[in-house]
Amino acid sequence: MARHRRALLLVITIFYWFAAYTYVPTLGPYAQSLGASYDMIGLILGSYGAVQFLLRVPIGLCSDAWGRRKIFVIVGAALALTSALAMWAQPSAWLLLAGRSLAGAAAAAWVAYSVLFASYYQPGESPKAMGYLNSASAVGQVSAMFLGGLVAEWYGLVEPFLLAAAGGAIALALSLFVADEVSPPKPINAGALAEIARDRPFLRLCGLGVLFQILSFATIFGFSPLAAKDLGAGGFELGLLATIAIVPAIAASALSGTYFRRRLGEAGTLAGGFVLMGLSSFTIPLCSSLAALYLSQMAGGFGRGAIMSLLMGLCIKNFPPEKRATAMGVYQAAYAFGMFIGPVLTGLIARWFDLGSGFFVVGLAGLAGAWLTLRPGFIAASGCAASDKCS
Repeated sequence: MARHRRALLLVITIFYWFAAYTYVPTLGPYAQSLGASYDMIGLILGSYGAVQFLLRVPIGLCSDAWGRRKIFVIVGAALALTSALAMWAQPSAWLLLAGRSLAGAAAAAWVAYSVLFASYYQPGESPKAMGYLNSASAVGQVSAMFLGGLVAEWYGLVEPFLLAAAGGAIALALSLFVADEVSPPKPINAGALAEIARDRPFLRLCGLGVLFQILSFATIFGFSPLAAKDLGAGGFELGLLATIAIVPAIAASALSGTYFRRRLGEAGTLAGGFVLMGLSSFTIPLCSSLAALYLSQMAGGFGRGAIMSLLMGLCIKNFPPEKRATAMGVYQAAYAFGMFIGPVLTGLIARWFDLGSGFFVVGLAGLAGAWLTLRPGFIAASGCAASDKCS
């Protein structure tokens, strides 16, 4: 039974992220074709993270209080469908901003997805569960961006939004059959939120999450497609760029909580991932061909996969079940700030100086992340289980 539950939620996860990422390789170029400036493009891209920053903690608190996760899975899929249709409806930079903001609201439900899937495993298996779940999300993202690039090449930059809507519709239909994790309703526990917010090891993991998403959403999910366009990329090449960046993340995500963790340790795995992402960002302005850019983004994608699953697993590993959604909500809200600030900062730097300068500044976040993780004691157990505060 547990195997079937896991399989269904993994399939839903694939289509859920398919709906959010089908148009990502062409979103920046499409906004640029509508006359949007670099800073406006950064705002459109960053709105996705800004909304998540605002919603993920409330979703985590409500999910823990209601003792239900399934409703958030359903609503997340429905919003992913709606956002894609909104951006397809009319060519407008402001409508892209509204639609991508709505996609951020859909992605905020990932808090409940993560905790629900982790509930299908034993508490100590959280990093393993997150590895599988993030591999499924990477499958959805890579297939979405590759097919979205093909559709853009064949039909134009608007049609990927319809393909995204189809993915959202499938996720919505399947989400109705999810097995929920049910626990008795209880009042929203503001004290639990305050306790989590005082957990220093947990807050350090949140800080790493911010740096991680600054790198991700300034590059492959942000301005890397514009660098590719400057090198002559069309819709197919943009989709291929995203595919090449995400495929290594699938393998790295599955291995980070198991093989890499055993061989390199948690700090070593995270530091290696940050170095790869930082170097990938540094080299983007130096690439004189699409082939070189593909290699650069492939390395960054591998580092991204190694970091994401391990951080997610560590952030909830030592919290009791009734506080996990709240902890995941705080963590994901924190890293959503990185999703916002990464593209916005890069867009502003690109407007003031040039796009290459933006990639250089973002690359420093990778080196900072590696330095922090290697500091003695920086990566430590978080949660009340680590500090004897569990009741």
